[in-house]
Parts: sequence; C-alpha cells; structure tokens
Amino acid sequence: MPELQQLDARHEPALLDFELANRAYFATMINDRGDDYFDQFAGQLRVMLDEQDAGTGIYYVLLAEDGSVLGRFNLFRVQDGTAELGYRVGQEVAGRGVATAAVLEICRLAADKHGLHTLRAATSYENVASQRVLVKAGFVVAGPADPAHIGGKPGSWYQLDLPTGRP
Repeated sequence: MPELQQLDARHEPALLDFELANRAYFATMINDRGDDYFDQFAGQLRVMLDEQDAGTGIYYVLLAEDGSVLGRFNLFRVQDGTAELGYRVGQEVAGRGVATAAVLEICRLAADKHGLHTLRAATSYENVASQRVLVKAGFVVAGPADPAHIGGKPGSWYQLDLPTGRP
C-alpha cells in the first residue's frame, strides 16, 4: 500500500531516481527541467526543505512499500491559507487511480494538518488525465491560466475550497 510522507532529506536518493526514471515521460506533458536541475538536485531539495521550514511550501512523496517514489505532491506558494497544488506520478502507476487517491489525501492534509482553506491547481487543456484527477477530487474550473504558468501551454486554473472548522 503506497504511503504519503512529508518530504525530508532522507528521500533524496529515491526522489532523484524517480525524477530521472520518469524524465522523458514527464517531458511529454510539461517542459523538461533541464540537465542543471538534475545535476544540482541536492540544492533543489535543500530549497524545498527550506521552504517547508519557512511555511511557504509543503512537499510530499508517495512511497511504495520498497521505499521507491511513485509520485510527488507539492503545495507551494503557501500564503494566507491558500496554496497551489502540483503533482506528478510515475509512468508505472499512471492511470490506476494513484494520483486521485493521493490528491484526495493531500487535500485532507492541507485542511486538517496545515490549516489551508483554498487550493488552486493549473493544468494544460491537453493534460486530460490531470483534469480528471482534479475534478474527481472536487476541484472546479476557476478560469484560464497564464500559459507561462503551465510551461507555455494554454490551460485552466482549478480551485477547491476546503472544509473549515475542523479540530
């Protein structure tokens, strides 16, 4: 059974393996991150961990039983109870409901653990799978997204107002 864990330094090798193994697959949907990203991965991870410490980012990895990463789920630009959601799952688990289940759990954690009340996510018009995940998780279309925000591709913002008043 896959498990969501908040990102920490011990995830670095498995997360880098995940990103490298799925690099070509991800590049079919979004812009490739480029060689520098992978060459400087430790620094990229440090930035994310610093953002977590500062409260401006919240990052999760979805781990298989063997500790390998199946996906990553990011809450970034956290401010005033809102955040942007970004996620990616590996090709080996795509289309199996893994992303939907993890996004539902991230939404629960965003409200219950992190005190957020609104999540937004942008996806390109051509990324139908991501649109389906967001709709299944309760997001609704909130308007057009700037193509610069989605790797130069036209798309939409989706929004979810999270339940409030939880203990």
